[in-house]
Amino acid sequence: MPVGDLIRANAADPARAARVFLRFNDTRVTYADYYGECIRWANLFIANRDASPFHVGVLLDNTPDYFYALGGAALAGAVAVGINNTKRGAYLARDVAYTDCQILVTEQKYLPLLAPVIDASGVRPEHVIVTRRWTEGPERANPGSLSDLAARSDPTGSGPAESTPAAGLRDLDAALAALGDGPDPHVSVDDAAPYVLVFTSGTVTAPKAVICSHGRMVETGKNIGATIYGIMPDDVGYIAMPLFHANALMCGFMPALYYGAGVAMIRKFSKTAWLRDVRRYGATFFNYTGKPLAYILSTPRQADDQRNPLRICYGNEGSHAVVKEFEGRFGCRVIDVFGSSEGGVGVTRQPDDPPTSIGMPAFGIRVVDTRGNERPPARFDASGRLLNADEAIGEIVNTVGVGWFEGYYKNPEALQQRTRNGWYWTGDLGYKDARGYLYFAGRDIEWLRVDGENFVARPIEEIVQRHADVILAAVYGVPDADGGDRVMAALVLRDGTTFAAQPFADFLRAQPDLSPKWVPTYLRIATELPQTATAKVLKTELRRQKFRPDLCPDPLYWRPRPDEPYRRFTAADYEQVRAQFERVGKLAVLDL
Repeated sequence: MPVGDLIRANAADPARAARVFLRFNDTRVTYADYYGECIRWANLFIANRDASPFHVGVLLDNTPDYFYALGGAALAGAVAVGINNTKRGAYLARDVAYTDCQILVTEQKYLPLLAPVIDASGVRPEHVIVTRRWTEGPERANPGSLSDLAARSDPTGSGPAESTPAAGLRDLDAALAALGDGPDPHVSVDDAAPYVLVFTSGTVTAPKAVICSHGRMVETGKNIGATIYGIMPDDVGYIAMPLFHANALMCGFMPALYYGAGVAMIRKFSKTAWLRDVRRYGATFFNYTGKPLAYILSTPRQADDQRNPLRICYGNEGSHAVVKEFEGRFGCRVIDVFGSSEGGVGVTRQPDDPPTSIGMPAFGIRVVDTRGNERPPARFDASGRLLNADEAIGEIVNTVGVGWFEGYYKNPEALQQRTRNGWYWTGDLGYKDARGYLYFAGRDIEWLRVDGENFVARPIEEIVQRHADVILAAVYGVPDADGGDRVMAALVLRDGTTFAAQPFADFLRAQPDLSPKWVPTYLRIATELPQTATAKVLKTELRRQKFRPDLCPDPLYWRPRPDEPYRRFTAADYEQVRAQFERVGKLAVLDL
C-alpha cells in the first residue's frame, strides 16, 4: 500500500477519522484534519512542479508542518527529502543540490543560512516555501530575513515589492490560500516508487541518500508497530529524534500512521524536557537513535521517575548498562538493536545475551575480512578482555542478501561497494564469540595502535562507563610524537557530579579487563560531545580537536607517563607536547 492510500484510509475510517493523530504543544490534529491539510500541501507541490525528478526538500525542525510535508508529498506522488537542519554553508547546499530538490520547504529561522547558498543549492527562490506557523517570539513578527533572501533573486537590487513580501519566495499560508481547498489529486503511486530519501549520518564519510520506497516504509511501520510496540489505537508515540532521519520516520511516524495511533513531537531532543513531555502527552512508546538514553540518565534521579505512561523504548546504540539502568529508573522496557538506515542488517539484543554483545545474529550475518573470508571466533582471557583482536575483528556483512536496502540516490560507486558479491556490507566492525554472539567494534575510525598493538575503542568505552559518575564515554586515538596513537577519552558525567582525578585513576586500575595500553593518556570532561543531529558522537571532530586547548572547549586532564596520576592539562603542557612533535618533525599532524 502506498503511504498516500494509508492516509486516505485513516480519514475514511469512522473509528480513526476523529482520533487525534498529532500532538504538538497545545495543538491537536485528528486523522481527518491531517488528511485535509495534506491535500492542500499536495496541490501546492503539484502547482510548483515544473521538472523531474519531483523532489521536495524539507528543511524544518520537528513541527506539524513536517508531517504535512510528508503527507503532501505522498498524495502528490513526490519524493520527500529530509534535509539535515544542522548543516551549514556548502554542506547544506550540497545536500539540496545532490538530491535534485526542485521545491524546498523551510521555516524563517533557516533563511539566513540559505541566503548565502541558495544559488548553489539549485532551488529557484520562487520554489522556496517558507512557513512561519510555529515560530515564536520576535522572529515571527519580523520578516526581514525573508526579504533578505528574496532580494538575492532581484536583479535590479531594488528589493521586494510591497505586494509580494517574499519577492519570489512563497509564504506558505499565502500560497495555500491562493490555491483554495481543491480536491485530493489522487496521483497513482506504485508500492515500489521512492517515497523518501534519507541521508546517512555521515559520521565518517559524506552522507549518502538512501532510497526508501512506499512499500518499504509501510511494511516497516506495520512490522515495528506489531512486533516491537504491540501498538493499540490509544497508544501515543513521542518523536524527539529529527524527522530527516530514518529512525523517526520508520519507528515513530509510520507505526502510528499504520495503526491509527497518536504521536507527539518536540522541535529538538531535550534531556530535561523528555520526562515532562512523556507525561503531558501520555506517551507510551519512544524511538531513539544514538545516545539520548545516556543523556536522559545524566539528569538527577527523582523519586517519582517511574510515574509515567511509557511502556517501551526502541532504538539503537544504547549500551547494555545504559539500557538496564534506563529500564529500572523509568519502569519501561528498552529494545536496543543494531541496524542502519539502509536496512541491510538487523540484530536485536535479548535480555539474557552477553552484556557487551549486540545479540545473536540471524543466519548469514557474518564477520569477514576484506576478501569475504570469515574471521575466527574471538578469544577472551579470564577477565573478559579480547585477546585476538587482529584476527577476530572484521566487517559485519549479510551474506544472504541486501535485506530492505533499495539503493543510494545517484551514487553507483557507493552502491557497488555496499552490495558487492550480492552481500550487504555494513561498513561496521565486529567480532563473534565461540557461541556465535555478535559484538560491535565500531567503524574503521575506531582502530587505535599503541606501542605496536592494534585494538578498537568500543571495549574501552564499555569499561570506562562502569564508573558510577560516567554516563557516556567516547574513546579515540590521538597522535603520539613517538609514533602510533595515544588513547584519549571524552567523558560526560551525570548532572551534579564533578570529576575527581585520583578516584578515577583508582577505578581504572581496579578494572581487571583494562589492558595497560588501553588506559587513556588524555581525558576530556564534557557536558556534551560533538554529535550529529541524531545524537551519534562525531569522533572525527573529537580527533580533529585532539588535546589542543585552542580547539577543545572542555577541561582536559592527562598523565604524561603511565606511572603518573592524572592532572590538569594546561596550555603550558600543550606547548611542551607540541615541542616534542616539532623535534621529531611531526608538527603537521597536530593540525590534521
